[in-house]
Amino acid sequence: MTPVLENDMPLQSEQAGMMAGYHGYWFTNHYAIDKRLGGENAYKKLIDAAHAKGIKIIQDAVYNHVGNEHWMYKDAPAKDWINQWPAYTNTNHRDEAIFDLMGNAADKKVMLDGWFVPHLPDINQRNPFVANFLVQHALWTVEEFGIDGWRVDTYKYCDEQFMNNVNSALEKDFPTISIFGEAVANTVAGSAYFTKNNMQTTFKHNAPGTTDFPLSYAMMDAINKPFGWTEGVNKLYMTLSQDLLYQAPEKNCIFLDNHDMERFVSMIGSDMNKYKMGMNLLFTLRGIPQLYYGTELWMKNFKDPNDGMVRLDFPGGFPNDEKDKRMASGRDQTENTAFNYVKTLANFRKSNTALQTGKMMQWLPNDGLYVYFRYDQGSTVMILMNTSNKTKSVSLANYGERTNGFKGFKDVVTGVLGVNKIDLAPMESRVVLLTK
Repeated sequence: MTPVLENDMPLQSEQAGMMAGYHGYWFTNHYAIDKRLGGENAYKKLIDAAHAKGIKIIQDAVYNHVGNEHWMYKDAPAKDWINQWPAYTNTNHRDEAIFDLMGNAADKKVMLDGWFVPHLPDINQRNPFVANFLVQHALWTVEEFGIDGWRVDTYKYCDEQFMNNVNSALEKDFPTISIFGEAVANTVAGSAYFTKNNMQTTFKHNAPGTTDFPLSYAMMDAINKPFGWTEGVNKLYMTLSQDLLYQAPEKNCIFLDNHDMERFVSMIGSDMNKYKMGMNLLFTLRGIPQLYYGTELWMKNFKDPNDGMVRLDFPGGFPNDEKDKRMASGRDQTENTAFNYVKTLANFRKSNTALQTGKMMQWLPNDGLYVYFRYDQGSTVMILMNTSNKTKSVSLANYGERTNGFKGFKDVVTGVLGVNKIDLAPMESRVVLLTK
């Protein structure tokens, strides 16, 4: 969920025009749940109801900034509660400035202490009183409402030692809590830097996982771009091959779209073959799949004229909705095809330990054909993608390192059985369970 704290802010001017804090990222009171969402009692009821159904709630945390109507800015106990500049200074958004061994202090300071926009004061977590306030609030929130995890917004813009401290405090009091940071990194090395990693760096982060933007970009390249030495599906292969930089890449959150991106269906030109390919990747690659609401039933849009266009209400469950797309009867044929495909894949993943916690092995892409496996002692799942414009015939024997001992396969989505050979039409992808 995006944040639920009070955002009692007037309309503000942003790049896309005049906007309100409907999304929840402009805090004005840390200890109040936004009344537009029903306040504290509604939030508790939501979490209790989710837990009763076996559903866990991950909440967005924002340590980096507050709205300029927050007392922390308007009536701060001391000036250094907020990062101050002689004149307004925007962050440069370049995560490289933080870990670059050849970098300079000025660029790093602008990255960490620069403001997002003029109406979002940048919090100084190096101030021990500020840090203590934020840590206490995080602990109180988990205790008070019973949330199960944190997605930490704007992770890379926060003081590094503070982030380690708050993560450690949460894990000490709540050992089963999940934490992953939103670090919009340009490279795999940059993404890994903000997690537990295997690199020699000047600072070591302790976040278990991250929102895997490099992998998200690579998945889109595999689906949308033609095969090349470093392009198309080779970009996906190359990105995954750099998992050696992470200590636990399986704890990364993987995604095709989110509330800050164009919707997946629009990015693929409303192509059903590409849609199925994307869903196959999302539910079978290593990592924790994040499905943005509505993508499962073909919601689409670009950020035109603003981000609000990719954050429209879910069509169903609200007063005066013309259609209720929670139900099959409210969806058209294409929407039902998309929904049923996701439903089948997601339910298979729920019951298959190889996809949940198994190992992964991939083969070099060949003329647009990409094959990888997820496997454990209980099962072996084979995923095939033909990103070329030619039909491909795939023999199981060519992947003997993983297929030896198996006599055939079962298509996870259609249930069709086969032996020895799998034929893939252009831009077709399959997920099959190997059988003995």
